[in-house]
Amino acid sequence: MTGTRGEISWAVLGTGKIARIFAEALRSSATGRLAAVGSRSASSAARFAEAHGADRWHEGYEAALADAQIDAVYIATPHTTHFDLIVAAAQQGKHILCEKPLTVTAGQATDAVAAARRAGVALMEGFAFRYHSQTRRMLALIRDGSIGEVRAVDASFGYDAGPAPDNYLLRRELAGGSILDVGCYTVAMARLVAGAAEGRPFADPSRVLGAGLVSDHAGVDLGARATLEFESGVVASIECSIISDLPNTVTVWGSRGVLTMDQPWLPGPTRPGTIGLRNREGHEEIWATTGEDLYAAEADELARCAAHGESAFMTGADTVGNMRVLDEWRHSIGLRFAAD
Repeated sequence: MTGTRGEISWAVLGTGKIARIFAEALRSSATGRLAAVGSRSASSAARFAEAHGADRWHEGYEAALADAQIDAVYIATPHTTHFDLIVAAAQQGKHILCEKPLTVTAGQATDAVAAARRAGVALMEGFAFRYHSQTRRMLALIRDGSIGEVRAVDASFGYDAGPAPDNYLLRRELAGGSILDVGCYTVAMARLVAGAAEGRPFADPSRVLGAGLVSDHAGVDLGARATLEFESGVVASIECSIISDLPNTVTVWGSRGVLTMDQPWLPGPTRPGTIGLRNREGHEEIWATTGEDLYAAEADELARCAAHGESAFMTGADTVGNMRVLDEWRHSIGLRFAAD
C-alpha cells in the first residue's frame, strides 16, 4: 500500500512539538509525504495542516486512521494513548511509527507488537538515533575492536522541561517522568552497545539497580540513575532528568581505548556531533554527522520495513526488551502507573 509515485502517504496523529518536527522532516524524506493530520481538536488539526502542507485534516484520531488514502501513521500523542492507537492503526492496515516509549509497560509493548504482526503491518518505535548513520558508525568501531573488549558504558540524557502546568511530563495520568521520557534513550543505547560487544543486535541486562527522585506532588520521577549489569561483564551507568541539564553524552570504555559521543541522541545538520576515539595508537575525532535529517531517516526506514519486514536497527523483540528494563527501573524506585 503506497501513494502515488511509490510514495508513503503519512498521517500524523497529534499536533505537538514532536509532531511538527516530524511533519517538517517529511519534506526531506526520500519516500514519504505528509497527507493528513488527526487531532482531538478540529481547529488544531486545521492549523497544523495549513502550516505543514498536509492535504487534509481530521477531527479525531479514529477518522484519520479510517482514511483510505493513508499508508502509515506517526503517533505523536502522550505515552498513555500509544497502545490503543497502535492496535487501532494495525486493525486499519496502517504501518506505524510510534514515538518512544512505544507503550507504558512491557506487557502493553508485547501485545502491540503482536497486534502489528497479526495485521501484517510494520511497527517501529521512534528512537530516531537508532536509525541514524552516526550510531551505525559507532557500532562498527566497537565491532572492529577499536577499543578492545567493551567494559562499561556511561550514558546520560536530561534537561529542564519546565514547571507545571505547561510541562505535561509532570502529569502522572499521562505516565510522565524522566525514565519514560529520556531514560528510555539511555537504556536503548546501553543495550545496543552491550549487544554489539557480543556480536548481537542487542543484549538484555541480568540485573537492574535503580535510584531516583519521585515527586510527592506530581507522582512522577524527576530524575533517576541506574546500573545495568550484563552477563558478558559489561556494566552500564545511566542517568536521566527532567529538571536538570545533564551532559547528554555517551562514553564506551574498552580494554584498550574509549569512544565518546557528544551528540548521541539528536544528531543532525543543525547539531554537528563527533565520535571521539582514543586508544593506544592515539586520538582521533571522527565526524559522523551527515546532512541526513534524523526524523526523515526514521520515515525512510519505516518505508523499508513496510516493503521488507522488521527494521534491522530495532526489532519488536528489542523494543519489548527495552520496555522490560524501563519497568524494572521504575519499579525499583517505587514508581508504578495505572497500566502496571
